[in-house]
Amino acid sequence: MTKGTLHALTLLALLAGHPAFAAEGAPSRTECIAPAKPGGGFDLTCKLLQVSLQESGAIDKPMRVTYMPGGVGAVAYNAIVAQRPAEAGTVVAFSSGSLLNLSQGKFGRYGVDDVRWLAAVGTDYGMIAVRHDSPYQSLKELVATLKQNPDSVVIGAGASIGSQDWMKAALLAKLAGVDPHKMRYVAFEGGGEPVTALLGNHVQAVSGDLSEMVPYLGGDKLKVLAVFAKDRLPGQLADIPTAREQGYDLVWPVIRGFYVGPKVSDAGYQWWKQTFDQLAKSDAFKAQRDQRGLFAFDLTGDELDRYVKAQVADYREQAKAFGLAK
Repeated sequence: MTKGTLHALTLLALLAGHPAFAAEGAPSRTECIAPAKPGGGFDLTCKLLQVSLQESGAIDKPMRVTYMPGGVGAVAYNAIVAQRPAEAGTVVAFSSGSLLNLSQGKFGRYGVDDVRWLAAVGTDYGMIAVRHDSPYQSLKELVATLKQNPDSVVIGAGASIGSQDWMKAALLAKLAGVDPHKMRYVAFEGGGEPVTALLGNHVQAVSGDLSEMVPYLGGDKLKVLAVFAKDRLPGQLADIPTAREQGYDLVWPVIRGFYVGPKVSDAGYQWWKQTFDQLAKSDAFKAQRDQRGLFAFDLTGDELDRYVKAQVADYREQAKAFGLAK
């Protein structure tokens, strides 16, 4: 081997380890499916990945984000399993809400074993919010009205009865001694629509996820009455009281992540897993996650698969308690 050849090989080896050359082995085309309309948590999850992949140099061309609303993930789940099972470049966003619906059989004939669970990239928390000028300036005031007259408070959320947004509101009602089935609940498609309805004064409260409220924090439009976390959250969210400190022991974390089709090759799956493992160590990714109101929760591969299946089993038991699952 000549000296020039050795030098060239050494240079190639060095370049291969540089982030800008991480695109080697990447799919030629990448797409993230947000299984809802634009706005809301699924969109946020895809945008986090889109920006992070580009910043890290893991892909050469920008990731495409597409929207496939329907059934809080049911339409996208069925499409990936039945029609696009082997697309190595396509990932689909999921959340705890997706797993809750899976636990109730709301994804049709497909179950938790029918996709390849890929990566969790953060955790969010449930919350309940009102307009900034609402007569309800604390969770206790809202609950007191619910107890006196459940019909007087219309709660909007991004999914139907039995969804995680409904479950969060139902658990709050139950803790307050209100029959959850007597709540006035309006279902929208995705997290953006109920916020619009709240701003238009068409509903009096929104049950959703805190990350969806981050763009409105610090303004004079919305007020988050409570976050469903064990303790107060750090940074810009520190002023938001928990439900627990207001007397309602309700904690609801919202995991956000991705899965791929069931026939994606092991090589394609491993490229994604390794990419997510690297992103989780990146300060740039952590900054992007923080901007979106998410907190660290990094699981990939088999670890995530086990976590998802345990969560689905737990959610099934919770759903049974409300008569929503067998």
